[in-house]
Amino acid sequence: MRTYQVAYFVGSLSSTSINRTLSRALIGLAPGDLEFTEIPIGKLPLYSPDFDSDYPAEARAVKDSLAAADAVLFVTPEYNRSIPGALKNAIDWASRPWGHNSFDHMPAAVIGASPGSIGTAVAQQSLRAVLSFCNARQMTAPEAYIQVRPGLISDEGQVTDSETEAFLQNFIQEFRVHIERVLTVLPRS
Repeated sequence: MRTYQVAYFVGSLSSTSINRTLSRALIGLAPGDLEFTEIPIGKLPLYSPDFDSDYPAEARAVKDSLAAADAVLFVTPEYNRSIPGALKNAIDWASRPWGHNSFDHMPAAVIGASPGSIGTAVAQQSLRAVLSFCNARQMTAPEAYIQVRPGLISDEGQVTDSETEAFLQNFIQEFRVHIERVLTVLPRS
C-alpha cells in the first residue's frame, strides 16, 4: 500500500489556534496511509519579487516541503472575510517565481474552524480563488466549515461530539480518495 505525504498549512499564527487543534483532530482521524508534515509560516518575510533570484532560507523550506509532498491541506481561520495575511504570504512564496509554482496540479483540500456560525465560509471561498489561479487540484466536496464551541475538540485533537467526529473522518477520508484520483491522472514528478 502506498503512503501519501500530505503537507499542511495552519493559517493562524496564534499559539491557541483552534485551527491548529482542528489539524490535530484531522491527523488523528486520517487513514493510516496519510503522513502529515506541517509547513510553518510564521517566520516567512513578506514576499517580494526582489527575492525571486535568491529565495531566503524560510521560503526555500516552504517550496522544498511542497516538493516532497503528494498533496496539501489548508486549515485556516477567517480574518476580515478572507484568509489571514500570513497564509496568503506563504502561498505567494510557494507559487513564485513565475514558472515555478509549487501548487501546480497538486491535490489540495481546504477546511477551517471558527467560533462564528458561518465557520470560515467566506475565507475558504477567497482561498479557493487563489488556489484556482495556482492550478491546484481542489477537492470540492465535502465543504467543511466547522463552528467550534468550547470543548468540541480537546487540545490534543480528540473530538468530543460523535457527529462532528464522523464528519471530520469522512472529510479526511474523502481527501485521501481525492489524492489518489488526482495522482493517478497527474502523477507528481
